[in-house]
Amino acid sequence: MPSDTRLYTGARLLTMREPREPGRIDEHGAILERGGRIVALGPAEQLLRAHPDCEPIELAGRLVTPGLIDCHTHILYGGERSRESERRLAGESYEVIARAGGGILSTVSACARLSEAQLCAAALPRIDALLADGVTTLEIKSGYGLTLEAELCMLRAVRALASLRPVSIRATYLAAHALPAGFLGGAEAYIERVCGDFLPAVAASGLADAVDAYCEQIAFSSAQVQRVLETARQLGLPGKVHADQLSNMHAAALAARCHALSADHLEFTDAAGVMALARAGTVAVLLPGAYYFLRQQQPPPVQLLREAAVPIAVATDCNPGTSPLASLLTAMNLAAVLFGLSTMECLAGVTRHAARALGVLEECGSLEPGKWCDLAIWSVEQPAELVHALGMRALHARVWHGQWQPAAVGER
Repeated sequence: MPSDTRLYTGARLLTMREPREPGRIDEHGAILERGGRIVALGPAEQLLRAHPDCEPIELAGRLVTPGLIDCHTHILYGGERSRESERRLAGESYEVIARAGGGILSTVSACARLSEAQLCAAALPRIDALLADGVTTLEIKSGYGLTLEAELCMLRAVRALASLRPVSIRATYLAAHALPAGFLGGAEAYIERVCGDFLPAVAASGLADAVDAYCEQIAFSSAQVQRVLETARQLGLPGKVHADQLSNMHAAALAARCHALSADHLEFTDAAGVMALARAGTVAVLLPGAYYFLRQQQPPPVQLLREAAVPIAVATDCNPGTSPLASLLTAMNLAAVLFGLSTMECLAGVTRHAARALGVLEECGSLEPGKWCDLAIWSVEQPAELVHALGMRALHARVWHGQWQPAAVGER
């Protein structure tokens, strides 16, 4: 009878625990797993003596990190928006395209034509691409429905995706993403509907783990977003904010004030916003894909975030218009090249800080006893190789909740 306990031996462990020695690799480490959880880490001989009936799995000196976490995606959508890319290359701004009915609203129209099953089918190739990068946990936002019925459909599709692939998925209700076309009463009336009707219904459904809102001049004001976050918190749902991407709306400070899990984008966040994040413990999520595709010129205040010891996460922001990026390894490279993050900052940004941004640090994000046995096993010599190169397939295997998955999991 197969053992229910496995011992991963011959590993070079990069645990990504809170760093006393950042980047320290345990060159001769082993991981004991039972029931999908990490039981112990230590020398293989010692663990084998204590658990002689375990099933040994030899990793032949490969680098092992926690499974990667993509903590900000809009990966569930229909249609495509490549024409917008051409328009931006010709000189039109994202704001101009959005105000002319493109952007988010064009994806809303495309999603309205798809069933729940069709939405899932459209998302699977993008999810498979992330799994091939070593992702074991990801967040998926709704926000392309804008009516209660359509948003619930999206959230049901997010939950369904979790049963279709070996990955943990956190569902975020993007309650205030855009104003629906022709909505009577404008943004104020829409936020009234969101807070009075939509949020209570979503909370009662149990389909969402968090609530997000887009604070920007082309979206919703600080006061409107604050109302969304406060209503969500009263309903027991933590908040997240699309903050200061295109202008300084002081949305990072708003996220901190509302005890949000994270503030995401942050290109125009000022020093006061950074200090507010530091005091609140709110995670700064950097999205270099959107910065790259929109050809933005002002990067987020990385040095201020460092100096204030704000946790910095990195994510793909995978979406059809402003970040059509389904590679977390590429997002790490962009964060290094465009924002100046170090190798260890990038790796922390897609492991423990990403877990903190989703409120799941007790379950994943580092290699520690009691956490899920979520591993990314790499055929590399140095961690820097995971950040340095583009297009390389360095993943040997993933382990999700103790289940071994080959690197090409989407092609099984």
